[in-house]
Amino acid sequence: MSAPGLLHIVPVTLGGDDVAAVLPQSTRDILAGLDYFIVENEKSARHFLKLLPHPRAIRELKLELFDKDSTVERASALLQPLLSGRHAAVLSEAGCPAVADPGARLVEAAHRANIRVMPHVGPSALLLALMASGFNGQRFTFHGYLPVAQSDCKAEILKLERESRERDMTQLFIETPYRNDALLKTLLECCDGNTRLCVASNLTLADESAFSAPVREWRQRETVIGRRPAVFLLYAR
Repeated sequence: MSAPGLLHIVPVTLGGDDVAAVLPQSTRDILAGLDYFIVENEKSARHFLKLLPHPRAIRELKLELFDKDSTVERASALLQPLLSGRHAAVLSEAGCPAVADPGARLVEAAHRANIRVMPHVGPSALLLALMASGFNGQRFTFHGYLPVAQSDCKAEILKLERESRERDMTQLFIETPYRNDALLKTLLECCDGNTRLCVASNLTLADESAFSAPVREWRQRETVIGRRPAVFLLYAR
């Protein structure tokens, strides 16, 4: 009986086309040797593999979808080839699989099946934003999306600000790009002027930005984030 294959957890670009700028050659070499990919989005995965470029025609590769709607049963089924010795890579739609990403359920299933999981280095918008913020990198929490309803969003922001101050921790969250500027407006309305806010957008791209300052300074700026993928960070002291 052959040993189980490896499940490679491979970051992809955050929107740019220069794969070599964000992935080391060793990781690209591993990808070039694989023909089985479990992906969050098939279209973006094909685009990434063409940019790599993968030595085989994309139509010859096996791409299987695993997204936010996929079940535990689906995860187990996709891992069956690995139990027979085949290797596979997990690809997110952007950034790191299994971090703010449905791939975590697939990785959990791999551990349950005693399949070795091998993470690879690459871009993570959350960690890059934290690095650029100047906020507490020893204690931080990622909260995903805040509530959409205005009253609930304001209440959550005040809660996160209070927790940040009491526990000396950085709070990270994201928003659907078309609501970025609405969230920024709400943050500036709710937060104490001394609370520090960072917005990091289009990270790793040519027009990336990361501005970090107290809320009182943000209120003096005319900032438009637009529909750029962004990470928001709060740090109250």
